[in-house]
Amino acid sequence: MKTASNQYGAFRAERHPMSFILYVFGFVVLLAGVGYGAYLLNVPEAWIVVGALVIVGAGIMSSGSHIKRYFYPGEPPNTR
Repeated sequence: MKTASNQYGAFRAERHPMSFILYVFGFVVLLAGVGYGAYLLNVPEAWIVVGALVIVGAGIMSSGSHIKRYFYPGEPPNTR
């Protein structure tokens, strides 16, 4: 679908599956950069692992919303 208007009259651009791959790649780069920076600052390894787990958890949660927007673009926002 090229440009289409949804029920609210707003236009959205064509969706590409490559955007999710770029999202995941960017998140991996972020995780690696934060981990390496913590290593250079002599942060104990246990805290680096904890930080990495927190970042991975945030990535999973945000990717879930990203996937929902990708597969269900016409759903109205939850206004409750």
